[in-house]
Amino acid sequence: MMVPPTAADLRSLERNVLLVDFRAVPPVRPRIAEADAAGVAAHGRLRHAAFVEDQGLFAGGDRDGADDDPRTVVLVARAPDGTVLGGVRLGPADPGGPDVGWWTGSRLVVAPGAPAGTAAALVTAACARAESAGVLRFDATVQQRVAPLFARLGWHATGTADLGGAPHVTVTWPVGRLAALAAATKAPLGGLLAGLDLGGPGFVGDDGAPVPGTDVVAACDAILPSLVERDPEWAGWCGVLVNVNDLAAMGATPVGLLDAVAARDASFAARVLTGLRAASAAWGVPVLGGHTQLGVPAALSVTALGRTDRPVPAASGRPGHTVSLTADLGGGWRRGGTGTQWDSTTGRAPAELRLLGSVVARTAPAAAKDVSMAGVVGTLGMLAEASGCGAVLDVAAVPRPAEATVGDWLTCFPGTAFLTADAPGRAVAAAGPATSAACGELVPGSGVSLRWPDGSLTPALPGAVTGLGPSGVPQARKPRSPHSISTGGSA
Repeated sequence: MMVPPTAADLRSLERNVLLVDFRAVPPVRPRIAEADAAGVAAHGRLRHAAFVEDQGLFAGGDRDGADDDPRTVVLVARAPDGTVLGGVRLGPADPGGPDVGWWTGSRLVVAPGAPAGTAAALVTAACARAESAGVLRFDATVQQRVAPLFARLGWHATGTADLGGAPHVTVTWPVGRLAALAAATKAPLGGLLAGLDLGGPGFVGDDGAPVPGTDVVAACDAILPSLVERDPEWAGWCGVLVNVNDLAAMGATPVGLLDAVAARDASFAARVLTGLRAASAAWGVPVLGGHTQLGVPAALSVTALGRTDRPVPAASGRPGHTVSLTADLGGGWRRGGTGTQWDSTTGRAPAELRLLGSVVARTAPAAAKDVSMAGVVGTLGMLAEASGCGAVLDVAAVPRPAEATVGDWLTCFPGTAFLTADAPGRAVAAAGPATSAACGELVPGSGVSLRWPDGSLTPALPGAVTGLGPSGVPQARKPRSPHSISTGGSA
């Protein structure tokens, strides 16, 4: 027999049952995706109807060189049934020219009756797509009536224009990739290291530290534990690589290494040491000793010792100095490190590695740093900060491998690369397999700006990178001794 529910049962049911109003139909959101040939054609028809027939902005048609550039991307918004509701076009600012990381968006169009928010969704997707392509400058010229939409989405107005008799606004999307990397890797250093006498006068924040009263320069680097776990042989190699780069940036010849290896067991430690041993042989720098700990999480740090009686500081740059980048563009992305780790060294002969490692010593520039985890721009910011000035980087002049986008190259660990600052006209010494090019200058002020082919400047780093501040007056340099220009592995 069924027992009828009591009043208490009914009250409990009211509290626990989710009531759904089936009369409220959720809005249909269009799907944004890169267009196939049919989608590109549909976008073209919408463009023609809006910009040629309805608005009269173009006579006859609105196609231009960007439509013929194979690098141009068209994103379209589709209804659930596949109907194209709108689209936007984006690609390099110079169709047919080199891609220097400067793209423009254009031909944003939405079909009549498309759901609200379709245009905003297309613009947002275009920003994400541009940044995924390594773009560091993304501009658009939009009709004045839609400029408020771009402002709400975070774009910055940069000027005005008149196209087809209609008022337009030029806008730019603030790509924050460079500043975010510097903030994540270097910004905490000033506070963390306050009160320490780092490097001595003139060498605060340098790649290595001159040992007082000697011609010895010491450097130390730890490898990311995640990298040690994922690729132990490569981690061992990098433990040597980053340290000899630090010494090379100061014009020092490496003479020995000390390593500290931690691993879960002996077999894993052996893999780390395999890479370290191979790199030690490649650069001709002996491992003098160290420490090994088993039964613990993976970790690796390496200390390197070098010699020079004339160390090159990062702090001797001055406004007006030319900035040059010397980088080995050979090799390729490390497996598992596409876009972040460029391997230019494992395929090089020992003589090539040592010649490249002596380029700063043989050039004797006013200031130098090796490109570190902060990337080319972040490292340039550190050199400028130590020198008490700012910097401008000519994006199109930076030596770069064809396989790397501008955004990836300026933010990755590039294997072996050095930034130097020196008086205009002073050339960088021959660097074997590497490429050198003047690509900027130090300027009054602080931070780093990017200079583009049209001559405009965009901010990359707004101010100091580390917070360590200017390094002060470097120690007086002595005449160079013969061993400091050696291309060999030890003094």
